[in-house]
This record gives sequence, structure tokens and C-alpha cells, in this order.
Amino acid sequence: MEILGLTALELGEKIQKREISVREASEAALAQAQAAEPAVNSYVTLDPEGALRQADEIQKKIDAGDLNSPLAGVPVAVKDNMCIKGQLTTCSSKILSNFKPVYTAEAVRNLQKAGAVILGKTNMDEFAMGSTTETSYYGPTKNPHNTAYVPGGSSGGSCAAVAAQECFGALGSDTGGSIRQPSSFCGVVGMKPTYGTVSRYGLIAYGSSLDQIGPITKDVADCAAFLEVIASHDPKDSTSIRREDYRFTEALTDDVRGMKIGIPRDYMGEGLDSEVREAVMAAAKVLEERGAVIEEFDLGLVKYAIPAYYTIASAEASSNLERFDGVKYGYRAGEYEDLHNMYKKTRSEGFGAEVKRRIMLGSFVLSSGYYDAYYLKALRVKALIKRAFDAAFEKYDMILGPAAPTTAPELGKSLSDPLKMYLGDIYTISVNLAGLPGMSVPVGKDSRGLPIGMQLIGNVFQEKKLLRAAYTYECATGKQFEQAAQIGTAAGSRAGESGAESVQADTAKEAHQA
Repeated sequence: MEILGLTALELGEKIQKREISVREASEAALAQAQAAEPAVNSYVTLDPEGALRQADEIQKKIDAGDLNSPLAGVPVAVKDNMCIKGQLTTCSSKILSNFKPVYTAEAVRNLQKAGAVILGKTNMDEFAMGSTTETSYYGPTKNPHNTAYVPGGSSGGSCAAVAAQECFGALGSDTGGSIRQPSSFCGVVGMKPTYGTVSRYGLIAYGSSLDQIGPITKDVADCAAFLEVIASHDPKDSTSIRREDYRFTEALTDDVRGMKIGIPRDYMGEGLDSEVREAVMAAAKVLEERGAVIEEFDLGLVKYAIPAYYTIASAEASSNLERFDGVKYGYRAGEYEDLHNMYKKTRSEGFGAEVKRRIMLGSFVLSSGYYDAYYLKALRVKALIKRAFDAAFEKYDMILGPAAPTTAPELGKSLSDPLKMYLGDIYTISVNLAGLPGMSVPVGKDSRGLPIGMQLIGNVFQEKKLLRAAYTYECATGKQFEQAAQIGTAAGSRAGESGAESVQADTAKEAHQA
């Protein structure tokens, strides 16, 4: 338990000082994962043998003085839409249930080069399409703080794994809030960097112009350290940007004096839960007391962000998911009459309902007669949203608001109303449309004990300002990472609540891991 209570940087320091071995750290994380998994279901694939083999190899390099990264020997997890050579990578979908890539995603390679131990692949909404991690073929992930509630999505597995102390940090991907919203629901720190900062090579695409890989950690210092490791220019990714400065840990200074922070009135009005509003405004007050200048302003165009986002994201998904047809890799239907029939049956059986819904929507908005009316119009709105943010950043260093309008909803309450689920992304999707950095920081809990997250949004390449403000908030409040209590017992008591669903999920996981 002593090891599990450490942050990634604290653990890395103890490993460098030989106070804890890499194997000890990995065994502690694996033991916690195996204890919590029946209740939480954070992982699709957990690789104990591979993790311990990595641990021993990394320990030899540390002992030889060849590896001194602050994350060397730290056990981490990776969202299951990032390729790892030879390891099952499924996007939590039946259609990729047997897919083993022949290469590794660049962001994961950067972690490996830094000496991190990859424990396994985390659960997610199928192809990252969802906000609750309930659309996974391998069953829903549960919120470690209360397993009757969702962890958020689509990176819910990664966020739940960090919250449940099943790893010391994780990678997620963010297309419209998929790191920040589940980080808020699970009480962890999550960052979506500026588009192009982290290579998308090896990330199985949902919306190519929106997707971005980012870190999910226990605290802000860990977030900066992980970002420093995974960010790099990659010639294999045509959207990758060469930045002059990747030293994100330099931003960890307790000082926001003179920093101007804007709070959009559009974010704090109708539809926002009162407890979330109070917690976010209290956090803003803390920054103001530390010397920041806080002002409310009108951002505008907020109500147009959701239709624009789902039009663009679904159009790109429709195109990206064409490649999953059962021909070269992945699932193939057992019985079919001819090639076209094989395509249809494979995709009908392989994709879940939410993925089919978005493919159909995307195909519709790209079709003849509707392309101009919907898709081109959405692109124009995207440009207007970027212009609105540009105007705001002429006046403010960053924007502060909630990460989500409510705390985590109960399991099973969101999928019955997809439109309501889509509206839950109202505060996060504009960041992806504009290619901006954003992060979620825990700022308290509601009356049910569920975490609340504050979102900080910066101008392009201004991650350091966000880290500085978030770190100042942490220092001012003395907020420490809070483990979800008694996961193995309290969570386990609710494990039988969705019997048939759990059996189906367990069967799928067993077949998958076999």
C-alpha cells in the first residue's frame, strides 16, 4: 500500500535511489489491478508476465547507469486504441478482437524509451465513441469512487485505472473531451495537448483532425512529466508539429500573479449542476487569492459546438472505419455468400450500436446533396469557434470553467438517450475543434462523494500556463491524490448488479485474452 500511495515521480525517484525495485513496483500495481478488476473492469488486456519481464530489463539498465529518466521503472497503462507490437489492440470492439499490430505507437515508444513498464491496455468506449465507457465490447468500466456510476469516456478505463491505483499513470486519447471528462469524473488530472504536440502514429483513428493523445495522472507534476516524455516531433505523422520547447516540468511553479483568467458566462449558466458550479467558482477564487485576475466574459458560439463537432467527427469516423471490413485483419463473419455479403455481415456483427450510429450519420453528411448543407457548414462553424477563442486569448492567458455539466451519471442511464450523452460534452468539444490544449484538475466532490473537475483551456502551445495555474491551485489547497476507497470490498459488493452484462463481458474478455 505504501508503494501504491506514491505519485509517479515519487516512485521514479525511489527507484533511482534503489529504495524500491522496478519489480516490486510492478508487482504492487499488478496485485492491485488483479484485486480491483472484478469490480472496476479498467483493463481489456493485463499482461503480468510481460510487465515483469520489462521490469527486470529496465532494472538492469538503471543499475548500469543507462537509464535515469524520472519515469524509469514506473508502471503505466495504455488506452486500447494505441498499437503495441505483438499485443492485442482492440479499440474495445469485436471487429478487432484478434488484432495484433506489427508496430508500436510513437507515444508508447517514447514511454518505453523512458523506461516505463507497460502493464496492459485499458478499456474504452468502442472506437472511442461514447462518453461513459459503456459501449465497450468487453463490458462497462465502473467508477472506482462508486461502482454504481460510470467513469466517463471514452478514456474511462485509463482514468479508472489511475483512480483505483492500478497504475501510476496512463495514456488516453481525446477527440472531444475523452481525457478531460473522465478525469473529472474519476478525480484525476488529465491533459489534452495542443493538436500535433503528441504523435498520432499508431493511434487507431476516430476523427483524424480532432484526435490527440495525452497523459492521465495522479497530480499535476506527474502530468507535466508524462507530457514531457510523450511529446515529440514525428515525421511519420503528417500532423505532428516540431516545437521549440518540450520542457513542461519547468512550468511547475507556484505563482499565478498577474495572470488573466476568463470565465465564460456561457459555461456557467443553464444546464450546469449547482454543486459543480460552486466547486469550480471556489477553485477560481483560490487562484484569484494567489494573484490571478479573474473576469467573466461572453465566449459565444457554444450552442453551435455540439452539432458542428458531431457532424465533423462522424464524417471522419465514417471514412476512417471503412478499412475494417474483415479482409486483411480483425474479425470476419463465419458464413457469407460473396465478397459484398462478407463485408456487410462482418461490419454488422463486428461493430456496436453507437459505432454504427456514427458511421451512418457520417456517411449521410458526406453524401451527395447533404455535403454542402451539413459538412461544409460544420467546417465554417469550426473556423468561427477558433476565431472566438483567438479573440478571447487576446485578452486572457487562459479560460477556466467546468469539465462537465454534472458529476458522473449512474450506469445504464446515458445509453438510452444518445442526444443527452452528446450534450454532456458541451464544455470540452470546442477545444478539439480549435486544436487547443485543455486539462482537467480535481477541485472537490459533490454530495454523493463523486469527484468534480475544473477545466483550464489555453491558447495553442500554452500548456505551460495551464500546468502553472493547476500546480498553483494544488499547492494552495494542499490537495493530494485521493484513492477511491475500499475498491476491492465496497466495489465488489455491487459487482453482481448487472449479472447478464457481466457474464457477457467476462466471456468476451476470456475469449479475447485466449
